[in-house]
Amino acid sequence: MKIVQIQFAPWDKKYNFTPGDLADLKNGDMVIVETEFGQEIGKVFAFKNLADIEIEEQNNIKPIIRLATDEDIAKMISEEEKKEALNYCQQIVEKYELPMKLIDVQFSLDRNRINFAFYSDSRVDFRNLVKDLSGHFKGIIRLTQIGSRDEARSTGDLSHCGRCLCCRSYIKDFSSITSEMAEAQQVVHRGSDRVSGMCGKLMCCLSHEYEGYVEMAKKLPPIGAKVNVDGRRGEVLGQHILKQSVDVLFKGEKDGDSDVVVEVDINRHKKDK
Repeated sequence: MKIVQIQFAPWDKKYNFTPGDLADLKNGDMVIVETEFGQEIGKVFAFKNLADIEIEEQNNIKPIIRLATDEDIAKMISEEEKKEALNYCQQIVEKYELPMKLIDVQFSLDRNRINFAFYSDSRVDFRNLVKDLSGHFKGIIRLTQIGSRDEARSTGDLSHCGRCLCCRSYIKDFSSITSEMAEAQQVVHRGSDRVSGMCGKLMCCLSHEYEGYVEMAKKLPPIGAKVNVDGRRGEVLGQHILKQSVDVLFKGEKDGDSDVVVEVDINRHKKDK
């Protein structure tokens, strides 16, 4: 059975629904679904198999009600209304001096339920904020704390490379980016600022070429290995993975001779042999 993943905001997670009577759904379609906040408009994000979902969740998946009409879409909050709502919320945040950064706001289809997304490095006691917002908007208020990567996806612009952030253009799900990936690509020495994205975490693009670097590194002798180069015995001190070369230390052959470090092209050396 096909399961449809629906997303209501760029910073929000994906929710699973069955297609119901809609057999020809495709990515990007706008649909009406029933959630705990009432009926909402969401966008078809992806598809997956029922077998890939935990059994406990399978029994609670609801069907999509219908495709959204032009009239439904016209009811969605405008950018001007969203700005007004965020501005008012920001005033209350400042009133209570809360350590939080507002990111976005989402309204239910009937506008009786409002969800403010925010980022914060710590837990926030926003009970007074919710009370004031409920009185102002005359509806049910929800505050959702999101991570720094979701914040970048929602508000970010360009990355270090000058291109649009990967998370805003094509990355659908965040994967784990580890320091091992940076080490394998020999970029750790550049410092955290050079290998971290706008979110402050390691750049997602470190995962793109990681496996390639690992395979190329296997072709090089490991650091500390003893190697023979043109009849001389040396020790590998460093690797240059992209150049496919290594730095080899040759000890002085006679007393008083200086030690020498030579960069050796592995591919060329193989051909010479």
